[in-house]
Amino acid sequence: MTTFNTFRTCAVSLLLAVASLGAVQAQDKVFDDRLGAGDTVRIQVFQSPELTLETRIQESGAISYPLIGSAKIAGLTIPAAEKTIADALTSGGFMKLPQISITQVSARRKQVSVLGNVGKPGQVALEYADTRLSDVLALAGGITSVGSDTVIITGQRNGKPMRQEINVAATYLEGKSGSDILMAGGDVVYVHRAPVFYVYGEAQRPGSFRLERNMSFMQALVMAGGPTVRGTEKRLRLNRQAPDGTVKELSPDMKDMVQPDDVIFVRESLF
Repeated sequence: MTTFNTFRTCAVSLLLAVASLGAVQAQDKVFDDRLGAGDTVRIQVFQSPELTLETRIQESGAISYPLIGSAKIAGLTIPAAEKTIADALTSGGFMKLPQISITQVSARRKQVSVLGNVGKPGQVALEYADTRLSDVLALAGGITSVGSDTVIITGQRNGKPMRQEINVAATYLEGKSGSDILMAGGDVVYVHRAPVFYVYGEAQRPGSFRLERNMSFMQALVMAGGPTVRGTEKRLRLNRQAPDGTVKELSPDMKDMVQPDDVIFVRESLF
């Protein structure tokens, strides 16, 4: 019987440990979410009601707590924040084994700003810890028909400024899944207009057109409806701006690739 009781006690302890671990992991999942500046928390210490405190996390990421003074808890999960305060009480000699409980009373929802050529520009709330760029763009209504495939993301990572340019189309067309980065509160996603080229002269539909990936001059001329009865696809004239700002006049081959802001002139046929 003694052996059975011992086994039962061990089994119960193991189950409690597993349940506790699961609870911590679940809490970590919920509070990505991690605590942040602007959140309001309630801190309680078991059998020490005088240390109960409801406070707002300051912009610096810290709170002021009795006995220990300032404690930085922004960026931590709730279990990690509880451990931080418990360790401070222990190291300060105020308690031996403090049992801390933190409740998130209210949270300043973390948001990402999405600007430019998307269906619904504005702020998108980060509901989950693993929200990615594709999720944010979907919530913002997707990239419009005049929006660029390449988006610009700015924000902070590990306290340092971050700026990335990501080709969203390549993420899927070329299997670059690593480009679908995790988003963080305060990030700004900007979708610039898609690059364009211009066609004028003896073209059926002169004007500006969206530049597609790997587009040749032949394909560009097709988008403009081809040459008129007076025009010719031969001897196209191209005006292209160089990096130094000067404009060069070129005679492209129909198989050459069009570049952003190219200006294509369709000449009149000599005959």
